[in-house]
Amino acid sequence: MNQSMISERAKLGAGVKIGRYCIIEDDVSLGDNVIVEDFVLIQAGASVGSGTKVGTYCKIGKEARIGNDCSFTAYCEIRDRCVLGNKVSMGSRCTLSANTIVGNGVIMKYGFVVTDTPVLARNNEKVVGGLGDNSRYGANVTIMPGVVVGANSEIGACSQVRTNVPDNQVWYGSPARFYRDA
Repeated sequence: MNQSMISERAKLGAGVKIGRYCIIEDDVSLGDNVIVEDFVLIQAGASVGSGTKVGTYCKIGKEARIGNDCSFTAYCEIRDRCVLGNKVSMGSRCTLSANTIVGNGVIMKYGFVVTDTPVLARNNEKVVGGLGDNSRYGANVTIMPGVVVGANSEIGACSQVRTNVPDNQVWYGSPARFYRDA
């Protein structure tokens, strides 16, 4: 017995597989051949593209938009209104703060975080940046509020990115600094 709770207002494509103890809320749309592993929460209005795999204990926030052929390992959190392109990959224990925009072909290793810490100088406004197409991130990388990482750039493991990173560059360290062109 599956024991998942799937809203009658959810739209499931052909070949969708949903694991045990999942919650799929109202107006969720799952494309064809989506795999949702055990203990997953997909909140109201979210959409998940065809061929995407959502790992155990993942959470997808309200109105999040996820492209086709993505892969999320265990314990990933994609918060409200995030937009992810196609072929995005997240290792375990990754977090994308609300409203993060992720391009196509982005790879994030485990422990990756995009923060939305309030900016005190801006009345506690939460500012989130974005991740360019085909950018890659090592394990335990933190992207600070409002930072944009350019297309085809790489960020080394255990780095904290505090400033925007241009396209086609490799950065690493805490704080991350330019290393070389990609």
